[in-house]
Amino acid sequence: MSTRPRLYVPTDLQAGGPVALDENQSKYLFRVMRLNVGDEVRLFNGRDGEWLARVSEILGKSAGLLKAETRLRRQAVLTDLQLLFAPLKKTRTDFVVEKATELGAEVIQPVITEYTQSERVRTDRLTHIAMEAAEQTERLNMPRVMDAVHLIKAIENLPRDRRVYYCDERGDNEGEEWGGDENRARPMADVLAEHGKGSAAILIGPEGGFSPQERQFLRKTEGIYPVSLGPRILRAETAAVAALTLYQAICGDWKDAETGGVSDD
Repeated sequence: MSTRPRLYVPTDLQAGGPVALDENQSKYLFRVMRLNVGDEVRLFNGRDGEWLARVSEILGKSAGLLKAETRLRRQAVLTDLQLLFAPLKKTRTDFVVEKATELGAEVIQPVITEYTQSERVRTDRLTHIAMEAAEQTERLNMPRVMDAVHLIKAIENLPRDRRVYYCDERGDNEGEEWGGDENRARPMADVLAEHGKGSAAILIGPEGGFSPQERQFLRKTEGIYPVSLGPRILRAETAAVAALTLYQAICGDWKDAETGGVSDD
């Protein structure tokens, strides 16, 4: 893995094009990494692939300019995968966003449910966490972190052709109106193997689970598939990692990946 610093920038990237750094990026490159004029940096913007750039000017310790030189990688075809999850307590929500970025989610959508522990979601903070994770894990794009919306609204906002895999932490209980033999939860690996690739969303509930009314709504809505992640009840953040991992292994980009590994960060 390259030791050159890697940054996400929103500007267009082309040979010879200047790239202005914001204050945080400048502090990181010139104070933390101690780069000088002529040193190399890798850049990506989610559109133009990954580029090699050099420091062309240092304007104090909190501003600077880079010059893009050559493209190192072309923009990859994206896995059309979204994660919908109920916000958790602060650091656990941060963890979910970081791992969802590492595991290739393209959209991260917090959803408010009846049993959601924390309805306060700072989208700007979560976007910054996603950006740092994208920089560290060789992604060529940034996931979109959306503002939190209520569960039913989040489902209504999805296109009809997007399959939603609803991770049901309770499984099926014939004594409950959402259970029985109709539309039973099945092992997620089996359902994914049957469906194959396609536009998908994974739905993870709050720590207290979905309410009976929410579960009934999810079971009766077309295009939503109740799935099981095994015989144990998983914490919400564990369920998110497990479900995203299963999807990428069976339907996603892991089979086609040319590179990969473990980050030291």
